Amino acid sequence: MNKLIELKNVKKTYVIGEQKFNALDGINLSINQGEFVVILGPSGAGKSTLLNLLGGMDKATSGDIFIGENNIARYSDKELTRYRANDVGFIFQFYNIMPTLTVEENVNLIKDVTNTSKDSKEILKSVGLLKHVDKFPQELSGGEQQRVSIARAIMKNPKVLLCDEPTGALDSKTGVEVLKLLRKQSDEDTTVIIVTHNALIADIADRVIRIKNGQVEENVLNKHPKNIDEVKW
Repeated sequence: MNKLIELKNVKKTYVIGEQKFNALDGINLSINQGEFVVILGPSGAGKSTLLNLLGGMDKATSGDIFIGENNIARYSDKELTRYRANDVGFIFQFYNIMPTLTVEENVNLIKDVTNTSKDSKEILKSVGLLKHVDKFPQELSGGEQQRVSIARAIMKNPKVLLCDEPTGALDSKTGVEVLKLLRKQSDEDTTVIIVTHNALIADIADRVIRIKNGQVEENVLNKHPKNIDEVKW
């Protein structure tokens, strides 16, 4: 596999009054293209901060963040906006879909921010929502709403798919369905990165990264990832 992501001595410092807090304190790690990655760690460890930096939603205080050959830590605000629009898909725990738009309209919002979008009908078919294109979010189950957010994220054909607790609001059966969709994306060469408290998801990952106190405690390849159906949820 080709290396897609590399972080070199990345720090993120927040200043609160006269106090400084290092949310990330010298992170070094690399992730390959097409890997299914799970990031674990206790609350406050720096997981979400790391996800925000990878997604260009925040800037590192120091260090380098390479996505391919591009160091996004050196990007201007305008360059970060373009990066977020074209290269990164985001999936959150609470869906973030527009309640006044239909399923297809929610997915087609991506066309307003990028010119790399796929066909919405094909994407909705791939996530099992083609028969729901004209429904509104309140007419869908939680799992179906999360699939809308996945469809919207993959609509732009991103290099990286960043997922913050994507199954956290779902029951185990629906969560498994969502994980299968995310695994499918990595099988199609998209790098999928999941931040979660659910250690069971690590069993199906290609790479497991454990964060503690703003540092990488462990970054290991899983030589024998389990099939999603093999895990006892």
